[in-house]
Amino acid sequence: MVIDSRMRTHQNRYRVVGVAIALWTLLTLVWTAVPAQAYVGPGAGIAVVSSLFVVFTTIVIAILALLTWPFRMLWKFIRRRRKRTGKPLIKRLIVVGLDGQDPQLTDRFMEEGKLPNFKKLAETGSYLPLKTTFPSVSPVAWSSFSTGTNPAKHNIFDFLDRDTRTYLPLLSSTHIGSVDRFVKIGRYRFPRGKPELRLLRKSKPFWTILGEHDIWSTVLRVPITFPPDRFYGAQLSAMCVPDLLGSQGTFLLFTTRPSGEKFKEGGMRIPLETNGGGYAAKIEGPENLFLEGSPPMEIPLNLEVDRAARRVRVSIDDEAVDLEEGKLSDWVNLTFKASFGMKVQGICRLMVTEMDDHVSLYMTPISLDPEKPAMPVSHPSYYATYLAKKIGPYSTLGLAEDTWALNEDVTDDGTFLQQTYDIDKERENMFFAAMKRLRRGSLVCVFDATDRIQHMFWRYLEDGHPAARGREDAEHRDADAIEQLYLHNDAMVGRVMEKLKKGDVLMVLSDHGFTSFRRGVNLNAWLHANGYLKLKEGADGSEEWLRDVDWSGTRAYALGLTGMFLNIAGREAEGIVEPGQEAAALKAEIIDKLSGLRDEEKDEVGINEVFDTAEIYEGPYVGNAPDLLIGYNRGYRVSWDCATGMVNGPVFEDNVKAWSGDHCVDPREVPGVFFCNRKIDVKNPALIDVAPTALRLFGVDAPAHMEGKSLFKGKEEVS
Repeated sequence: MVIDSRMRTHQNRYRVVGVAIALWTLLTLVWTAVPAQAYVGPGAGIAVVSSLFVVFTTIVIAILALLTWPFRMLWKFIRRRRKRTGKPLIKRLIVVGLDGQDPQLTDRFMEEGKLPNFKKLAETGSYLPLKTTFPSVSPVAWSSFSTGTNPAKHNIFDFLDRDTRTYLPLLSSTHIGSVDRFVKIGRYRFPRGKPELRLLRKSKPFWTILGEHDIWSTVLRVPITFPPDRFYGAQLSAMCVPDLLGSQGTFLLFTTRPSGEKFKEGGMRIPLETNGGGYAAKIEGPENLFLEGSPPMEIPLNLEVDRAARRVRVSIDDEAVDLEEGKLSDWVNLTFKASFGMKVQGICRLMVTEMDDHVSLYMTPISLDPEKPAMPVSHPSYYATYLAKKIGPYSTLGLAEDTWALNEDVTDDGTFLQQTYDIDKERENMFFAAMKRLRRGSLVCVFDATDRIQHMFWRYLEDGHPAARGREDAEHRDADAIEQLYLHNDAMVGRVMEKLKKGDVLMVLSDHGFTSFRRGVNLNAWLHANGYLKLKEGADGSEEWLRDVDWSGTRAYALGLTGMFLNIAGREAEGIVEPGQEAAALKAEIIDKLSGLRDEEKDEVGINEVFDTAEIYEGPYVGNAPDLLIGYNRGYRVSWDCATGMVNGPVFEDNVKAWSGDHCVDPREVPGVFFCNRKIDVKNPALIDVAPTALRLFGVDAPAHMEGKSLFKGKEEVS
């Protein structure tokens, strides 16, 4: 999944004007790399303003809910009497999403007898590969899963879009506005209004349609649900939820090591200064929009180091945490003070990574505190708080597993695995609590660990992976991390099956599969070499986000994990390609040259096929799609440099990062998996079929715009 090189990377990197909380990155290509300073979107301080409105509106909503309860109950009774739906075939639909679970690995481990619960589902119900979307990236795939439509009808085409005025990246799924009008009182200023926060996904998800027929749904951490949908049910948002800095996941490293270098991906290095017998620094939080100039809010950080005991006492404000070297702390509360009693709260985890000649302290991205979130992360608004009271603190960050810190060698494999499994356990606790309470309706929960661990540990699955060089990976203690994760998923599915009741339908599915990421392809370098992209005079193409490009001589450019755009006159600010016949001819020319593009150094095909989106999409938002989609061969993907808008360098290069597996390839190469405890009536299910199937199971007709088809045909009962 993840914008999937961790779009986090891209997410974090993409500074979008007006986007306070940039989603990032799934893109990193599916999860790609971005400079640390780009991780913080220009409006991160909006979290402060949002928190003020969250507190106020929560109080108002609670009062109104009490006053209007009798009238709402009466209206609900009348609506139920008026609705005419078909006979429900089931009582409960349970959907377990395992982001990125691959059918080839699933088949292998089942044949080896390692997945008994998946095997039981396959033998007693159904198991088939599941056709994914074009492109096979998580935001697109899960949007098609929820709406039953192709991207041209739900408007999500990648992790990122581009601003046609500036050619800079924009978050594709969420619009976060700014606050420009204030009332000033002395040194303080107070916002006149709240920032606009809008989900850009179009088409109704199936849980909204079910809700219109008074069928409850609980939706947990399904990507592209930020801000949350409003419907008859409960929802906790996922992908796109920012951290407290307004990025898609910026880790902090407090260190005494002198270094002028910035992290290439998702992190900031902060100097630790000597302070008596210890060390001190400032934790910078979101911008304080209540003060002129919007300076960042700060919390003092102090460290007392006991080298003999190999322990460090970390003091944050009045709180103290004792840490052992190399061990992650539990969740630590952070409170940033704005003005007049206004506070913004977050949570993080800490780990001392070294404490000899130098001292370094790793801090995870600061997650919005689920008990008091500064932005709306759930529906109803109190649902996030309810979950925190029930299961304890948990990460609200859309891309919660810190792949960036591992890519930068700030953390190691073991730390990343602990983070990932801890987050997975939080998700499991939410899921089983919701399943226990659900009497009738649907429950949908997406688990991310499969995607994240495959991204970071694929280098262990194959000999000669360039990311394994110098790592002695073949003998690494975590070399079987992917296999162990599949066994973990199997055990969890077994626990779900034990809790099923008569009349339940269980679906276990993934949005796409996975493959190796050995070689990166810089499409912009290829476009430049072939005369389609021109650099400014004197520029070498090393600037990020296409800042070195001379648009007056550029006909095509690449942005995002899978797409390419033409520089269309009248659409792009400096477009030179005339729409219509000229654009069509240019697309055909590029398709012909790029399809089957060979990597001569490796004597392999790097790109299987290039697709014209005008031919594969149909819907009202097709004009927002990239002009071309790139179908990479297995083992290839857009390069890290290309993902961040750099033009220079080779067209093909080795990928040496820990992020060694991916799915931003030809979608035909990476189908997902589909398991069901009932026999389905089709032999080639697609992800787009799940939404209309869910409606059919509850006796609700799918709307005409849904393209997916029910997996159960003409049955009065689901056998």
